[in-house]
Amino acid sequence: MEVKKNDPSSLDKSAKARLIVDMLTRIVVHYGLWFTEVRHQMGMEKALEILEKATQKSVSIGMKKFSDVLDFQLEDGLPKALLDMEDEKMQALMDVVAKNWLVNDGVWFQAVEFDNGMNDAKRCNDSCWAQFSPYEAFAIKKFLKLDDQCGLEGLKKALNFRMYSLINEQSFVDEGPQSFVFQMNDCRVQSARKRKKLDDYPCKSAGLVEYEYFASAVDKRIKTECIGCPPDDHPEEWFCAWRFTMINENI
Repeated sequence: MEVKKNDPSSLDKSAKARLIVDMLTRIVVHYGLWFTEVRHQMGMEKALEILEKATQKSVSIGMKKFSDVLDFQLEDGLPKALLDMEDEKMQALMDVVAKNWLVNDGVWFQAVEFDNGMNDAKRCNDSCWAQFSPYEAFAIKKFLKLDDQCGLEGLKKALNFRMYSLINEQSFVDEGPQSFVFQMNDCRVQSARKRKKLDDYPCKSAGLVEYEYFASAVDKRIKTECIGCPPDDHPEEWFCAWRFTMINENI
């Protein structure tokens, strides 16, 4: 069989490895574009329903195909090597995944900032959070099996399963049955700036979107109030703080 010039089968191992990584990146981007377009055409609620169905099937098919080629065992649809991993190492892997998520967020921000300036970067960042927060809430609710009226206790559980919870230090201050305050006691981004003698990054515009959209996606009855978030002044014990209130238990 004649091999065409520059055909993938004619590449050396190094080039093939790079191509495989590139192809996996294309899958991620294509997947995201599908979700974005379904959301645009049908709305977020419907898009999340379809995403759940598509993801369950896609992951199952993908795991089976990769396990056949890479020769790893599956157990209940998950890599057995992952299930057999020592707990300490599994926790370290979870931490690395969360940190990599934050790194990717920063890489995107800087890519826009260095090319188009801070205003465009912040605008894109805030818009991104408007989409990611409800999705992360949806994913966590599915994982924890929380119902749509899980209330403030459900929100506490969900906040403890965000990506940020593995990276930053956070705490809750109960104010009674109708409200609690969430504090970000140590923020990886802000602490790094503090060590470099830099001012806080003014993240309030993103936070107003991030926390309100997340809480509302967990339970629509919950109201979000910003107590303080950079560039606001804040005490040493937290970088930002948010009050969550159940506005009407009977809705």
